[in-house]
Amino acid sequence: MVESQYKMNLIKIGLKIAYYRKLQGMTQEELAEACDISSGYVSQLEAPNCFFCPSLKTLFKIAEVLGTTVSKLTDIED
Repeated sequence: MVESQYKMNLIKIGLKIAYYRKLQGMTQEELAEACDISSGYVSQLEAPNCFFCPSLKTLFKIAEVLGTTVSKLTDIED
């Protein structure tokens, strides 16, 4: 149960990253360049079938570039 909830939370974070990226009118490549990470990394974060967990440092950089907060990216409701 815990493992499946963990995976669902990672999916939700990835979906929120994609949402805020699109809200800013950015491509995955543009977000990656602004965050100094690869576009493949961004693609993995946003993929609903890839349970990839970003570091806090990366989450803070993504949030800053997207004009939001880590709290908003990680706000997971039960």
